[in-house]
Amino acid sequence: MAVGAVTLDLLLGMFMAFRYSPHRSWPHRRFNYFRLHNRSGYIALSVSLLHPAIRLLNKGPRFRLLDLLYPVHSPDPLENSVGALALYLLAFVVVTSYLRLRLGRHLWKSFDFSIYFAAALFFHSLFADPGLKNDSIDWMDGGKLFVESCFGLAAAVGLLGWRYSGRKAAHLREVSRQPAASTESLQRPPQKAAATTPNSLIHIEAFSFLLPALC
Repeated sequence: MAVGAVTLDLLLGMFMAFRYSPHRSWPHRRFNYFRLHNRSGYIALSVSLLHPAIRLLNKGPRFRLLDLLYPVHSPDPLENSVGALALYLLAFVVVTSYLRLRLGRHLWKSFDFSIYFAAALFFHSLFADPGLKNDSIDWMDGGKLFVESCFGLAAAVGLLGWRYSGRKAAHLREVSRQPAASTESLQRPPQKAAATTPNSLIHIEAFSFLLPALC
């Protein structure tokens, strides 16, 4: 559930970064998906906080509060440490988004991009053992398939968005060059008529000399 909420928030953030317009493109409707992105961030943080909190109710192996905050010595220390890091990054992004007006757009935007590092949550969800029994990973398990689908969807949208933004930037560069070329052609001075060469002058003088004799 936490992975699904984070994936939704990540997709909305990528749409905003690539300046995707839901009015010009699908679904051809006007709606404020910046507000939807903020709300999905709050939901993702709430669900992600609930996920490790349930571990405190485990009968075995036992988790302490310190194991959740600093899971270096917890069961599955690597996977849990990566998950905790992703959770801290997500909380940092949500808090800075709430304070974006005080921080300023440029500083907040640089903080907001750290949400992509919260994709480490996929690593935690894929390689952590839900039963904490150190069993081998069942990649065809329902939960693992869901995480794999979310990761594939986020990667595909990111790749398509990167290609879309590249094509859009190339089109804008091409459009910006056309007015410059037309302005240059208008400002170019008109070409002067070709000067008469010395050879042509000799022929003209010879013809004017022979003209009285012919008459």
